[in-house]
Parts: sequence; structure tokens; C-alpha cells
Amino acid sequence: MVDIISTSSVQVESDVFGDSSSPKIIHLTPWDLTCMAFETDNKGLLFNNPINVEHQIQHLKQSLSSTLAFFPPLAGRLVIVPHDEDNTVSSHILCNNAGALFVHAVVSDNTCVSDILHSKYVPSILHSFFPLSGAKNYQGTSHPLLAVQITELVDGIFIGISINHLVADGTSLWHFINSWAEISRGCDVVSKLPLLEHWFLHPNRCPIRFPFNEEDQTENSEDCTNYERVFHFTKEKIAEIKSKANEEAGTDKISSLQALLTHLWRTVIRNQQLDPEKECHYFLVIGVRERIVPPLPDSYFGNALVIDGIRMKAGELLLEGGLGKGALEMHKMIASYSDEKLKILYESWVRPQSISEAGGLSNMLGTSSSPRFNVYGNDFGWGKPVAVRNGMPMNRVSTLFAGAEEGSIDIMVCLPYEVLEAIGNDPHFMDPFSI
Repeated sequence: MVDIISTSSVQVESDVFGDSSSPKIIHLTPWDLTCMAFETDNKGLLFNNPINVEHQIQHLKQSLSSTLAFFPPLAGRLVIVPHDEDNTVSSHILCNNAGALFVHAVVSDNTCVSDILHSKYVPSILHSFFPLSGAKNYQGTSHPLLAVQITELVDGIFIGISINHLVADGTSLWHFINSWAEISRGCDVVSKLPLLEHWFLHPNRCPIRFPFNEEDQTENSEDCTNYERVFHFTKEKIAEIKSKANEEAGTDKISSLQALLTHLWRTVIRNQQLDPEKECHYFLVIGVRERIVPPLPDSYFGNALVIDGIRMKAGELLLEGGLGKGALEMHKMIASYSDEKLKILYESWVRPQSISEAGGLSNMLGTSSSPRFNVYGNDFGWGKPVAVRNGMPMNRVSTLFAGAEEGSIDIMVCLPYEVLEAIGNDPHFMDPFSI
């Protein structure tokens, strides 16, 4: 369904990158290493056709090279060093300008922009728009840490980006994409230079050693046929859900996002018809840049996150007042991540999580990404994107994006078909107060 026209390696021009015989080494922090066994992070932007597509694709390739000069880890490779004396390993990014993968592809059928934008369910062809699909982060020793695929549709193009999660979290990923768009539009330098130096609680203890065996990392989320569907919530609807959650909880502390995610959680539980005594788990990725003292700048390039969740019985969530109760528990869990708690967890870190430890359970739901990321501001020179999409789906994980209209949020949900159908037909979900 997708024909590969060409593949190439994009490097920084030597006179820009420099040809030092000792390329820069970036040691990985516990926040980075938490993502060791997970899959690469895949995000993509859908555009209407630019004028002179061939020229624009070549321009994207050239501007990518220029952008990598500011983000040298993305042109590097992962290194895993074994320490036989204690059966541990350590890991770092070698900024050696080995290059990023650049793929030019064309759909072989009549797939057009509206097929991606307006289909009830995310078309399966979308998964072939991302390079390195399914690759694990620890495989960055042999795979590029950044791969880009430009796929031509009948009336548009899709820019699929795969970044090794050991190198960048969502904040850093979109920092890079925003910067690439700036360079593509003609800027000589990026408006926000990345801070490449990683934060360590005890710098004298790095590199960090930890037990890791690649053979133990073959597990994945449940192997079943899932579908993806994008649900759009307007600013006004989100405000209604937030108001109801705070009213039920007797507080004003619950955020819009906490209320919306709890609303999604309750809807999934209701439409799975779970036993009221069944314990359900909702996990979240929590950004910590602003929680560490002193805070890390937004330009910090790497991972600054923790993964945690809340557990509640299905019956508790579905009872009257369950929206407020669930959202308040979510708020308390997130608010508990003080500077002191984060530093204790950081210091006690031992090894990467496995998928199941991070929440790979049949009765769980999780959320990644954030609606705060600037996704619709990515104009590469021919206009803003018309949609943003995730890469390979992860079972029972929803992905958050800012909606096209200010203040709106899109939730890309991955669940079994029958559950997504039930959610879409649930009048309480899209219009919670209609009945």
C-alpha cells in the first residue's frame, strides 16, 4: 500500500558539526532509562499538498540536516556497555553524526487527506507512514535514533517521525519538530536552543549501572486486534466536564485534563461492563521539569518524566459522584510528586520498567502525550498541518493532542472494536449532560 521511493541517511554537514575525534557522550539518567524497553515514539503531521512536492521533499531533507546541527543526539547512536564484573550495563548516547534515516514514500492506492482526516476509525495504512515501526528503544545501538518518512498521498503529504524515547520525551520531541519547521521556513537558527546537558542528582555516580538483559524484553502489550478512533472535545465541553468534577468533589483543584481523562476512564469501564468489585488501573506520564527544585528549563532535551497510576474499583467510579472522586484521586496522585519525592525515587532507581510493570493489564487504561504541545504551529513553508496522528497503537493507551480549535482536545483511543463502538454510541461520553 506504500511504495518506498528512496531511503538515505541525513547527517550534519561536517563543517557545521565539527570533526572532533572524540564525539560528545551524553550519559542517560534514570528518567531516560525508564523507557529502555518501550517502543520508539512516533508522531506524524498531515498536510494538504504543497506546491512542487518534489522540491519541498528535497528541501525538508536539507533543512533536517541543518536542524540536526542544533540537536546532535538525534544524529547519534545508542551505546550499551556491559560490565561483566557485576553483570550490569551502562548506557549513553554517542553524538557521532552517524545520521538520521530519511525515507521518501508514495501511497500505491488512492489514499487522500480526507481518508486520514475524516475516517471513523484511523485507517490501518497510517501505520506504514512511520519508519522504524515497532522498534524498541534499546535497539538504538543499531537503528538510527531519529527516522523521518515523507509519504505522498493523492492530495497531500504525511510527515511521520520516529524518535528513540531514550533520547527525548514528548516535550523534547515537539521542541525538535517545532525547530525543524522554523529552519524549513528559512530561519538560520532555532528560536529555542536545546539544553543537552542531562540532569543528575549525583553527577559523580554516572554512568549509572543497572541490570538489563535484552532477552527479557520480548514482552509487549496484549496481542489482540485493536482499533483507533479520535474523539474531539471542544473547549466548552471540557469546561463543563471540569465544572461537574469539581462540584462533585467539593473542590476547585481538579484540572480540565484530569476531569476529561476520568470521564474517558469511566466511559470505558461502563462500556466494558466490568464487575463493580474489579480493580481498575489508570496510568499517566507525569512531566517533572517544573517539579524539580530548581526547575529544569522547558528547553531541557531528554526525558523528564515519571510513570504512575491510580487504582479504583469499577463500582466506585460508576457511582453517582464517581467523576469527581476519580478526578480528585488523579489530582492527588499527580500533586504528590514534590521535589523531595522525585529525588528519592531518582536515587532509588534500579532498572528499567517492563511493559507489564508500567501498566500492561487487561483492566488498565493509560494516557500519553499532552495537549500543551505545539502541534498545529508546525508550518514547514506551505501552511499548517490539518491533523496530527500517533504511530503504532498501544493497546488501551490513549494519546492526547491539542485540537485544531483553540482550547479543544483530541483523544486518540486504542481499544478493541466493540468497546470503541460502544463508546462512540454512548450519549454520556460525547455529551455527558444530555440525559
